[in-house]
Amino acid sequence: MPAIMFQGCGSDVGKSVIVAGLCRLFANRGLKVLPFKPQNMSNNAAVTADGGEIGRAQALQAMGARVAPTVDMNPVLLKPQSDTGAQVIVHGRMAGTWAARAYQERKGEMLAVVLESFARLQAASDLVIVEGAGSPAEVNLRAGDIANMGFARAADVPVVLIGDIDRGHVIAALAGTRVVLDAADCAMIKGFVINKFRGDPALFDDGRLEIVTRTGWRDLGMVPWLAAARRLPAEDAMVLENTHAPAAGRRIKIVVPMLSRIANFDDFDPLRAEPSVDFNFIPPGTPLPGDADLVILPGTKSTLADLKFFRAQGWDIDLQAHVRRGGRVLGICGGFQMLGRSVADPDCIEGPAETLPGLGLLDVETTLTADKVLKPVSGTFDGAAFDGFEMHVGHTTGPDLARSPDGRITGTYVHGLFARQTARAAILRWFGAEARAGDHAAAVDALLDEIALSLETSLDIRALEGIAGLL
Repeated sequence: MPAIMFQGCGSDVGKSVIVAGLCRLFANRGLKVLPFKPQNMSNNAAVTADGGEIGRAQALQAMGARVAPTVDMNPVLLKPQSDTGAQVIVHGRMAGTWAARAYQERKGEMLAVVLESFARLQAASDLVIVEGAGSPAEVNLRAGDIANMGFARAADVPVVLIGDIDRGHVIAALAGTRVVLDAADCAMIKGFVINKFRGDPALFDDGRLEIVTRTGWRDLGMVPWLAAARRLPAEDAMVLENTHAPAAGRRIKIVVPMLSRIANFDDFDPLRAEPSVDFNFIPPGTPLPGDADLVILPGTKSTLADLKFFRAQGWDIDLQAHVRRGGRVLGICGGFQMLGRSVADPDCIEGPAETLPGLGLLDVETTLTADKVLKPVSGTFDGAAFDGFEMHVGHTTGPDLARSPDGRITGTYVHGLFARQTARAAILRWFGAEARAGDHAAAVDALLDEIALSLETSLDIRALEGIAGLL
């Protein structure tokens, strides 16, 4: 059955965007194309129509393919809760919390799960486009691998390797991968793509020839720097530090503290697109600015750990000062839980059993529970319609379930609250401004068409079709 896998010379080389763009490209040609990532690691997740959760990138790729996301598109999702452990999601459902070493020893057990999902996608499609994770050159992780060559060989899916020229050393990255892989893994690679090139493409003709000479792999094209990609939902919180440039003349200052386990930070992409908003992620070690109009506490994969982290930065003191000055506060998911009087974890969901005092801005209490809420939701916010989803552990009770008596502190479990222009307008009306950026989904959809067009002109699509088995 037609399928092709894109692996990379490292993380954040553009695999997710290229797969999303190719999903749109082939969907525009009338094919039923489905995305697939065997194993993902991200705290940015999306709820699927079948009641599970998958990595946010696979939901974006499904949008590129113009299909609803399903749990089979990302059968194994790792959501880091600490530096040494992660919540493991299998077929969209929480399967437990594993230490990193334990998972490395047991990940081979997941191969059957991965192949089962892949087979279902193949049976339902004309083409499956697969995204790898990290890099196959991490040969120390090769034993039991299900994310890169372990999957490719088990499923007999040909591989295209992506190199990121914006990082530099792309010749060494591609040629070096060829050196460290064993012969059987190397045989799976049918070509390479250079990504994120800026300038005159002819200037790297000799470099591309050098890669062909050193690897024997086919040159499948060079993708230019895609400015549109920066406006797509990101999966890795590491990119947040470099994605915002303050704009002059903006009226409303909205800030979000970068929690250590920040999750679903793409909630804020629609706000960042508003011309009247000066939006900033505040990094650790930096005070919350005194001139902020709105402070948003984001979602987190570990509420108790990030509540401690929040206090360790001194942000609790900054937040109290912000409230005394008349500023507004919005808490989303874990951020909502943190705003209450207490957060309790009697069943050791996030770690040892403990109860911590919250920030005390809402008269609610939260108890973390083993059952995870995963559901799409819709409703009204300040009279404005919204669509979104809930994805959380914990049950919150108390008089201030939506808002403090003075109306300035608000909490919600809804992710995606700002995506519709109507709901975003309700937020901006607090500050006397209007929403102008339109519905976020429509903007992302247009970006996917833009990226697909760029891939059409920069890649050897005919050769990719041949590698995938479409010809």
